[in-house]
Amino acid sequence: MELEEVVSDVAAAVASIDRCGMPFKQFQRGVGPYGEPQLLAGVVRYLNTLPSYNGSARTKRTPDLLIPGCWALEFKIARPFGDNGKEAENWSVNLLHPYEGNVSLIGDCLKLLRLVGVERKAVVVVGYEHTPPRIPLEPLIKSFKLVATQVVGVQIGRRVQIVQPNLCHPVHQQFLVAAWEVLSCAAEGG
Repeated sequence: MELEEVVSDVAAAVASIDRCGMPFKQFQRGVGPYGEPQLLAGVVRYLNTLPSYNGSARTKRTPDLLIPGCWALEFKIARPFGDNGKEAENWSVNLLHPYEGNVSLIGDCLKLLRLVGVERKAVVVVGYEHTPPRIPLEPLIKSFKLVATQVVGVQIGRRVQIVQPNLCHPVHQQFLVAAWEVLSCAAEGG
């Protein structure tokens, strides 16, 4: 199973969660406001209906999503606006904080490199934007790659990405799923 298939299936899962119209807590309906654990629970439910997953995908503490024998995946959500339409504070930190042990996407790269198992490893961003984007996620995604590879020394594969418009939420109108295989780390400790 290649990363392109996983990203496509995750995107289909996120779109399916959005189509169900179920609001998360007191927020407006749609997938955009879901927290990471709730989103991943829905993604796993969806993946396990597909024959290629054979009911084996599961959420864990580390990695966030395990497809046994295939992939160990860590996820982060990027959401520049809240459910209320106001710009969120510190929303980009989840991707960029360049320290091991941190809960950022870069920290997740380092954590995955230390994970024992036969599975290939990848980090995944699920990001939400307006259509067209009022705050585009592209500069943040490019910054992640730059900091991960040039500052921390993590070697990652090429970005695999899908953008899906027409979500039902009035603020989180489109999503993207972007993923990179985590290959190695050139320098310990950056």
